[in-house]
Amino acid sequence: MLKTLQIKTNKRDEMIEITHEVEAFLQETGVANGAALIYCPHTTAGITINENADPDVKRDMLRRFDEIYPWDHELDRHIEGNTAAHMKSSTVGASQHVIIENGRLILGTWQGIYFCEFDGPRHRTCHIKMMD
Repeated sequence: MLKTLQIKTNKRDEMIEITHEVEAFLQETGVANGAALIYCPHTTAGITINENADPDVKRDMLRRFDEIYPWDHELDRHIEGNTAAHMKSSTVGASQHVIIENGRLILGTWQGIYFCEFDGPRHRTCHIKMMD
């Protein structure tokens, strides 16, 4: 049971919540107990789970990523000029697993699943695999 999301990003750095899409696919599949794997097949984007209640968390995270991995660094040699995006996506990671119990994703009260764009705007894909 695999679903591919098409995601259009609008900014260079952006966190797009996809929790509802993952939950909707879970309901479509009818998986009661197992796990959801959310995977990003891009080298300059990733998947994370973090707070979804306060939008300042996303803003703060993106700002801190820029502080740690500045877009223009005099020593970066990657010809495309997007070394910072590669560093950010490696830090976040390409995938997340979420436990499914009784037909529901087991997420904390304030947790959401995010597609993280670090080299946009672009048209991206994200794969969701339900496993029972």
